[in-house]
Amino acid sequence: MQGRKTFFFCPDTRKRRRSEKMNNGQTIALIGAGSMAEALIAGMTKAFCRPTDVIVANRQNRARLEELARRYGVRVAPNAREAAEQADIIVLAMKPKDVVEAMHTITPALGATPLILSLLAGVTTETIERLAGRDIPVVRAMPNTSAAVGLSATAIAGGRFAAKEHLEVAKQLFETVGIVAVVPERDLHAVTGLSGSGPAYVYYLVEAMERAAADIGLEPEVAKPLILQTIIGAAEMLKASDKHPSVLRREVTSPGGTTEAGIGVLEQYRFQEAVIACIRRATARSEELGSALLAAIAEA
Repeated sequence: MQGRKTFFFCPDTRKRRRSEKMNNGQTIALIGAGSMAEALIAGMTKAFCRPTDVIVANRQNRARLEELARRYGVRVAPNAREAAEQADIIVLAMKPKDVVEAMHTITPALGATPLILSLLAGVTTETIERLAGRDIPVVRAMPNTSAAVGLSATAIAGGRFAAKEHLEVAKQLFETVGIVAVVPERDLHAVTGLSGSGPAYVYYLVEAMERAAADIGLEPEVAKPLILQTIIGAAEMLKASDKHPSVLRREVTSPGGTTEAGIGVLEQYRFQEAVIACIRRATARSEELGSALLAAIAEA
């Protein structure tokens, strides 16, 4: 861990007026129109840019583009090249396996000083730089699915030609859907295992709590809001306090009480060890998938 620098940015976007746009009239092209692209569109058009500053293109699904245009007022392009021709910032939001085709399509259309933001898991900034065929600023991002509700935990990393101002643009853009950490690119596999996949771990915990609630006789309509508020409340306590989680846990755990009894069972089943192994395995799998993807790209 020595030598690594991680910077966090925790904006309060609720205080930002809709009229306060931060992109200085730059045009943003999203290549890809999936759920993460939509989450970014929703966030950007509230706090980063005007809807008409956003152009969206995908490979085939015209109906999806028209849906986004109706919902958010963004512009659509018939193809990725035409979107890139009009853009100062290009967001790569297609499937990672399609990056070679996408870069071959948009590279001839790139302006003199474009910024590429990549959401492509496993695709390194060096790969995108090589596919572009020139020295181009690339910032890679790993958000999570909570971007859909404006609560993503996103990490960003700059490539060789990404300067401080490029990271600042990326930071401001991704702050519209949550918090942002700037990390070395080598740490993005770990981020994937921790926060990229993190929402699914929480959902899995909620599944178990809902099953337990049913076993002890609580109706689902009673149990679910109690479970969700418990998780939200605990998270807010962690945010509001400078105490270590173990201290907060001990403050709730009375000797001989119910919480101690429950924690004892979690320890019996090696709960913490399971969580640690889970995150380590997800991180390793990210590395495996990234290596396989880069090998396939090299052969393309």
